Amino acid sequence: MIVPEYWAEARHEVRYNRRRLIVRRFGWSDDSVAAAQAHADARALEALHAIAAGQPLPHQERRTKYGVEGVPIREQIVERQGDVVITRNSYGALCLNTPDVLFADIDHRPGPAGCVIPTLLACVLWAGVAIAAGNVWNWMAGLALGSAVLVAVNAVVLAFKRANHRDAQLEARALARVEDFTRQHPGWHLRAYRTPAGLRLLAMHATFSAHDPAVQGLFDALQTDKLYARMCRVQHCFRARLTPKPWRIGMRRRIRPPVAAWSAEQAFLPGRLQWIADYEHKAQGHAACLFLRAFGDERRVDAKAEAVRALHDRIARAYEPLPLG
Repeated sequence: MIVPEYWAEARHEVRYNRRRLIVRRFGWSDDSVAAAQAHADARALEALHAIAAGQPLPHQERRTKYGVEGVPIREQIVERQGDVVITRNSYGALCLNTPDVLFADIDHRPGPAGCVIPTLLACVLWAGVAIAAGNVWNWMAGLALGSAVLVAVNAVVLAFKRANHRDAQLEARALARVEDFTRQHPGWHLRAYRTPAGLRLLAMHATFSAHDPAVQGLFDALQTDKLYARMCRVQHCFRARLTPKPWRIGMRRRIRPPVAAWSAEQAFLPGRLQWIADYEHKAQGHAACLFLRAFGDERRVDAKAEAVRALHDRIARAYEPLPLG
Protein backbone atom coordinates (compact mmCIF):
# COMPACT_ATOMS: atom_id res chain seq x y z
CA MET A 1 0.00 0.00 0.00
CA ILE A 2 1.27 3.46 -0.94
CA VAL A 3 -0.42 6.68 0.18
CA PRO A 4 1.97 9.45 -0.93
CA GLU A 5 2.30 12.79 0.83
CA TYR A 6 2.96 14.88 -2.29
CA TRP A 7 1.47 14.82 -5.78
CA ALA A 8 2.10 16.56 -9.11
CA GLU A 9 0.95 16.24 -12.72
CA ALA A 10 3.04 16.54 -15.89
CA ARG A 11 1.96 17.37 -19.43
CA HIS A 12 4.15 16.62 -22.46
CA GLU A 13 3.33 17.41 -26.07
CA VAL A 14 5.04 16.42 -29.35
CA ARG A 15 4.23 16.36 -33.07
CA TYR A 16 3.79 12.75 -34.15
CA ASN A 17 2.67 11.60 -37.61
CA ARG A 18 1.54 15.15 -38.36
CA ARG A 19 -0.66 15.15 -35.30
CA ARG A 20 -0.29 16.70 -31.90
CA LEU A 21 0.27 14.06 -29.23
CA ILE A 22 -0.40 15.16 -25.63
CA VAL A 23 0.28 12.90 -22.66
CA ARG A 24 -0.46 13.60 -19.00
CA ARG A 25 0.73 11.58 -16.03
CA PHE A 26 0.68 11.90 -12.23
CA GLY A 27 3.76 11.67 -10.06
CA TRP A 28 4.09 11.20 -6.32
CA SER A 29 6.61 11.30 -3.50
CA ASP A 30 6.88 11.29 0.28
CA ASP A 31 9.80 13.75 0.10
CA SER A 32 8.65 16.93 -1.64
CA VAL A 33 6.51 18.49 -4.37
CA ALA A 34 9.64 18.84 -6.50
CA ALA A 35 10.31 15.10 -6.24
CA ALA A 36 6.69 14.39 -7.14
CA GLN A 37 6.98 16.68 -10.19
CA ALA A 38 10.17 14.94 -11.31
CA HIS A 39 8.41 11.59 -11.00
CA ALA A 40 5.43 12.90 -13.01
CA ASP A 41 7.74 14.21 -15.76
CA ALA A 42 9.54 10.87 -15.98
CA ARG A 43 6.29 8.90 -16.15
CA ALA A 44 4.84 11.24 -18.78
CA LEU A 45 7.93 10.97 -20.99
CA GLU A 46 7.98 7.19 -20.62
CA ALA A 47 4.30 7.00 -21.61
CA LEU A 48 4.90 9.40 -24.52
CA HIS A 49 7.64 7.21 -25.98
CA ALA A 50 5.56 4.06 -25.45
CA ILE A 51 2.51 5.54 -27.21
CA ALA A 52 4.67 6.79 -30.08
CA ALA A 53 6.04 3.25 -30.38
CA GLY A 54 2.53 1.91 -30.83
CA GLN A 55 1.61 0.73 -27.36
CA PRO A 56 -2.14 1.14 -26.62
CA LEU A 57 -1.81 3.30 -23.52
CA PRO A 58 -4.22 6.05 -22.42
CA HIS A 59 -3.05 9.59 -23.12
CA GLN A 60 -4.29 10.78 -19.72
CA GLU A 61 -4.79 9.08 -16.37
CA ARG A 62 -8.28 9.36 -14.95
CA ARG A 63 -8.66 12.00 -12.27
CA THR A 64 -9.94 9.47 -9.80
CA LYS A 65 -8.55 9.10 -6.30
CA TYR A 66 -8.84 5.39 -5.63
CA GLY A 67 -8.95 2.12 -7.52
CA VAL A 68 -6.70 2.84 -10.55
CA GLU A 69 -4.11 0.27 -11.58
CA GLY A 70 -0.60 1.66 -11.26
CA VAL A 71 -1.53 4.84 -9.36
CA PRO A 72 -1.55 4.95 -5.53
CA ILE A 73 -4.37 6.26 -3.34
CA ARG A 74 -4.65 9.97 -4.08
CA GLU A 75 -6.46 11.45 -1.09
CA GLN A 76 -5.64 14.04 1.55
CA ILE A 77 -3.72 12.44 4.41
CA VAL A 78 -5.26 13.37 7.75
CA GLU A 79 -3.31 11.12 10.11
CA ARG A 80 -0.68 8.38 10.05
CA GLN A 81 -0.23 5.70 12.69
CA GLY A 82 2.63 3.57 11.51
CA ASP A 83 1.57 2.05 8.20
CA VAL A 84 -2.11 2.79 8.88
CA VAL A 85 -3.24 5.95 7.10
CA ILE A 86 -6.45 7.92 7.62
CA THR A 87 -7.44 9.91 4.53
CA ARG A 88 -10.29 12.24 3.58
CA ASN A 89 -12.03 10.90 0.49
CA SER A 90 -13.54 12.77 -2.44
CA TYR A 91 -16.87 13.45 -0.69
CA GLY A 92 -15.29 14.47 2.62
CA ALA A 93 -15.53 11.36 4.84
CA LEU A 94 -12.58 9.89 6.71
CA CYS A 95 -11.31 6.47 5.61
CA LEU A 96 -8.93 4.04 7.28
CA ASN A 97 -6.38 2.41 4.95
CA THR A 98 -4.30 -0.53 6.11
CA PRO A 99 -1.96 -2.79 4.12
CA ASP A 100 -2.61 -5.98 6.05
CA VAL A 101 -5.59 -5.86 8.46
CA LEU A 102 -8.47 -7.47 6.63
CA PHE A 103 -11.77 -5.61 6.27
CA ALA A 104 -14.58 -6.87 4.05
CA ASP A 105 -17.77 -5.09 2.98
CA ILE A 106 -21.02 -6.95 2.36
CA ASP A 107 -23.68 -4.77 0.73
CA HIS A 108 -27.27 -5.98 0.84
CA ARG A 109 -29.12 -6.05 -2.46
CA PRO A 110 -31.25 -2.91 -3.02
CA GLY A 111 -34.96 -3.33 -2.46
CA PRO A 112 -37.34 -3.81 -5.40
CA ALA A 113 -38.76 -0.70 -7.04
CA GLY A 114 -40.65 0.40 -10.14
CA CYS A 115 -42.46 -2.16 -12.28
CA VAL A 116 -41.90 -5.62 -10.80
CA ILE A 117 -44.32 -7.53 -13.03
CA PRO A 118 -42.60 -9.34 -15.94
CA THR A 119 -43.00 -7.30 -19.13
CA LEU A 120 -44.86 -9.98 -21.09
CA LEU A 121 -47.26 -10.66 -18.22
CA ALA A 122 -47.87 -6.93 -17.74
CA CYS A 123 -48.68 -6.51 -21.44
CA VAL A 124 -51.06 -9.47 -21.43
CA LEU A 125 -52.79 -8.24 -18.25
CA TRP A 126 -53.19 -4.72 -19.57
CA ALA A 127 -54.41 -5.85 -23.00
CA GLY A 128 -56.87 -8.37 -21.53
CA VAL A 129 -58.51 -5.86 -19.21
CA ALA A 130 -58.51 -3.14 -21.87
CA ILE A 131 -60.14 -5.36 -24.50
CA ALA A 132 -62.73 -6.75 -22.08
CA ALA A 133 -63.65 -3.29 -20.81
CA GLY A 134 -63.62 -1.86 -24.32
CA ASN A 135 -66.16 -4.42 -25.47
CA VAL A 136 -68.45 -3.54 -22.56
CA TRP A 137 -68.06 0.26 -22.56
CA ASN A 138 -65.70 1.93 -25.04
CA TRP A 139 -62.04 1.82 -25.95
CA MET A 140 -61.08 4.93 -23.98
CA ALA A 141 -62.59 3.45 -20.83
CA GLY A 142 -60.91 0.13 -21.59
CA LEU A 143 -57.47 1.75 -21.89
CA ALA A 144 -57.94 3.69 -18.65
CA LEU A 145 -59.22 0.66 -16.73
CA GLY A 146 -56.43 -1.55 -18.08
CA SER A 147 -53.83 0.97 -16.92
CA ALA A 148 -55.46 1.32 -13.49
CA VAL A 149 -55.59 -2.44 -12.98
CA LEU A 150 -51.94 -2.79 -14.04
CA VAL A 151 -50.86 -0.12 -11.55
CA ALA A 152 -52.89 -1.72 -8.75
CA VAL A 153 -51.56 -5.23 -9.40
CA ASN A 154 -47.98 -3.93 -9.59
CA ALA A 155 -48.47 -2.16 -6.23
CA VAL A 156 -49.63 -5.40 -4.61
CA VAL A 157 -46.74 -7.42 -6.09
CA LEU A 158 -44.24 -4.71 -5.11
CA ALA A 159 -45.51 -4.67 -1.51
CA PHE A 160 -45.20 -8.45 -1.34
CA LYS A 161 -41.64 -8.39 -2.70
CA ARG A 162 -40.62 -5.62 -0.30
CA ALA A 163 -42.04 -7.58 2.61
CA ASN A 164 -39.70 -10.43 1.68
CA HIS A 165 -36.78 -8.04 1.33
CA ARG A 166 -36.60 -6.65 4.85
CA ASP A 167 -33.17 -5.50 6.02
CA ALA A 168 -33.40 -7.73 9.09
CA GLN A 169 -33.82 -10.79 6.91
CA LEU A 170 -30.95 -9.80 4.63
CA GLU A 171 -28.71 -9.13 7.63
CA ALA A 172 -29.63 -12.47 9.19
CA ARG A 173 -28.72 -14.28 5.97
CA ALA A 174 -25.41 -12.43 5.71
CA LEU A 175 -24.56 -13.21 9.33
CA ALA A 176 -25.44 -16.85 8.72
CA ARG A 177 -22.86 -16.92 5.92
CA VAL A 178 -20.27 -15.48 8.32
CA GLU A 179 -21.11 -18.10 10.94
CA ASP A 180 -20.91 -20.87 8.36
CA PHE A 181 -17.54 -19.59 7.16
CA THR A 182 -16.03 -19.54 10.67
CA ARG A 183 -17.45 -23.00 11.31
CA GLN A 184 -15.58 -24.26 8.24
CA HIS A 185 -12.46 -22.25 9.19
CA PRO A 186 -12.17 -22.78 12.98
CA GLY A 187 -8.93 -20.81 13.27
CA TRP A 188 -10.56 -17.56 12.12
CA HIS A 189 -11.84 -14.76 14.36
CA LEU A 190 -14.16 -12.26 12.66
CA ARG A 191 -16.01 -9.23 14.02
CA ALA A 192 -19.23 -8.12 12.32
CA TYR A 193 -20.48 -4.52 12.16
CA ARG A 194 -23.75 -3.17 10.76
CA THR A 195 -23.39 -0.41 8.17
CA PRO A 196 -26.12 1.62 6.44
CA ALA A 197 -25.80 -0.60 3.35
CA GLY A 198 -25.03 -3.99 4.92
CA LEU A 199 -22.20 -5.48 6.97
CA ARG A 200 -18.51 -4.85 7.59
CA LEU A 201 -16.22 -7.69 8.66
CA LEU A 202 -12.87 -7.33 10.44
CA ALA A 203 -10.45 -10.26 10.77
CA MET A 204 -8.76 -10.33 14.17
CA HIS A 205 -6.69 -13.53 14.24
CA ALA A 206 -4.01 -12.65 11.65
CA THR A 207 -2.87 -10.13 9.06
CA PHE A 208 -3.14 -10.70 5.30
CA SER A 209 -1.94 -9.47 1.96
CA ALA A 210 -4.76 -8.24 -0.28
CA HIS A 211 -3.60 -10.83 -2.83
CA ASP A 212 -3.65 -13.74 -0.37
CA PRO A 213 -5.84 -16.58 -1.72
CA ALA A 214 -7.42 -16.84 1.74
CA VAL A 215 -8.70 -13.28 1.33
CA GLN A 216 -10.32 -14.10 -1.99
CA GLY A 217 -11.81 -17.20 -0.43
CA LEU A 218 -13.41 -15.08 2.29
CA PHE A 219 -14.67 -12.52 -0.24
CA ASP A 220 -16.26 -15.26 -2.34
CA ALA A 221 -17.83 -17.11 0.59
CA LEU A 222 -19.33 -13.98 2.15
CA GLN A 223 -20.33 -12.38 -1.18
CA THR A 224 -18.22 -9.30 -0.55
CA ASP A 225 -18.95 -6.22 -2.65
CA LYS A 226 -17.13 -6.78 -5.97
CA LEU A 227 -16.01 -3.17 -6.35
CA TYR A 228 -14.49 -3.22 -2.86
CA ALA A 229 -12.71 -6.51 -3.59
CA ARG A 230 -11.27 -5.08 -6.81
CA MET A 231 -10.03 -1.93 -5.08
CA CYS A 232 -8.28 -4.04 -2.43
CA ARG A 233 -6.38 -5.91 -5.14
CA VAL A 234 -5.54 -2.77 -7.13
CA GLN A 235 -4.31 -0.74 -4.15
CA HIS A 236 -2.80 -3.63 -2.14
CA CYS A 237 -4.71 -2.64 0.98
CA PHE A 238 -7.95 -2.84 2.91
CA ARG A 239 -10.18 0.10 3.66
CA ALA A 240 -13.02 1.14 5.98
CA ARG A 241 -15.02 4.38 6.07
CA LEU A 242 -14.82 5.91 9.56
CA THR A 243 -17.30 8.81 9.39
CA PRO A 244 -20.77 9.24 7.85
CA LYS A 245 -21.51 9.99 4.24
CA PRO A 246 -22.39 13.71 4.07
CA TRP A 247 -25.77 13.32 2.35
CA ARG A 248 -26.91 10.94 5.08
CA ILE A 249 -26.47 13.60 7.77
CA GLY A 250 -28.13 16.50 5.98
CA MET A 251 -25.14 18.05 4.22
CA ARG A 252 -26.61 19.55 1.06
CA ARG A 253 -23.45 21.25 -0.15
CA ARG A 254 -20.62 19.19 -1.65
CA ILE A 255 -17.07 19.59 -0.48
CA ARG A 256 -15.02 21.83 -2.76
CA PRO A 257 -13.11 21.01 -4.76
CA PRO A 258 -15.27 17.90 -5.33
CA VAL A 259 -12.20 15.66 -5.55
CA ALA A 260 -9.82 14.19 -3.02
CA ALA A 261 -7.54 17.15 -2.28
CA TRP A 262 -4.04 16.10 -3.32
CA SER A 263 -2.23 19.39 -2.84
CA ALA A 264 -1.85 21.84 0.04
CA GLU A 265 -3.50 24.53 -2.09
CA GLN A 266 -6.61 22.39 -2.38
CA ALA A 267 -6.60 20.99 1.14
CA PHE A 268 -6.50 24.34 2.91
CA LEU A 269 -8.89 26.43 0.85
CA PRO A 270 -11.05 28.46 3.30
CA GLY A 271 -14.30 27.19 1.80
CA ARG A 272 -13.12 23.59 2.11
CA LEU A 273 -12.08 24.07 5.73
CA GLN A 274 -15.48 25.59 6.52
CA TRP A 275 -17.24 22.64 4.88
CA ILE A 276 -15.15 20.22 6.97
CA ALA A 277 -16.03 22.11 10.16
CA ASP A 278 -19.75 21.96 9.32
CA TYR A 279 -19.49 18.28 8.41
CA GLU A 280 -17.68 17.34 11.63
CA HIS A 281 -20.30 19.19 13.67
CA LYS A 282 -23.18 17.28 12.05
CA ALA A 283 -21.29 13.99 12.08
CA GLN A 284 -21.14 14.04 15.88
CA GLY A 285 -24.68 12.68 16.00
CA HIS A 286 -23.99 9.66 13.78
CA ALA A 287 -21.86 6.53 13.69
CA ALA A 288 -20.31 4.93 10.62
CA CYS A 289 -21.07 1.41 11.83
CA LEU A 290 -22.39 -0.57 14.81
CA PHE A 291 -20.64 -3.59 16.31
CA LEU A 292 -22.92 -6.64 16.29
CA ARG A 293 -20.97 -9.68 17.44
CA ALA A 294 -17.81 -11.76 17.06
CA PHE A 295 -17.53 -15.10 15.26
CA GLY A 296 -15.04 -17.92 15.49
CA ASP A 297 -12.14 -18.32 17.90
CA GLU A 298 -12.22 -15.08 19.93
CA ARG A 299 -9.08 -16.13 21.80
CA ARG A 300 -6.99 -15.57 18.66
CA VAL A 301 -6.15 -11.86 18.44
CA ASP A 302 -3.29 -10.49 16.38
CA ALA A 303 -1.62 -7.44 17.97
CA LYS A 304 -1.69 -5.38 14.75
CA ALA A 305 -5.35 -6.24 14.12
CA GLU A 306 -6.22 -5.27 17.70
CA ALA A 307 -4.54 -1.86 17.32
CA VAL A 308 -6.45 -1.21 14.09
CA ARG A 309 -9.69 -2.41 15.70
CA ALA A 310 -9.30 0.03 18.58
CA LEU A 311 -8.65 2.92 16.19
CA HIS A 312 -11.54 1.91 13.93
CA ASP A 313 -14.07 1.40 16.71
CA ARG A 314 -13.21 4.71 18.38
CA ILE A 315 -13.48 6.94 15.30
CA ALA A 316 -16.39 5.02 13.73
CA ARG A 317 -18.16 5.14 17.15
CA ALA A 318 -19.04 1.49 16.75
CA TYR A 319 -20.33 1.05 20.32
CA GLU A 320 -22.45 4.18 20.59
CA PRO A 321 -26.28 4.05 20.19
CA LEU A 322 -26.33 6.50 17.28
CA PRO A 323 -28.05 6.47 13.88
CA LEU A 324 -25.85 5.21 11.09
CA GLY A 325 -24.68 7.59 8.44
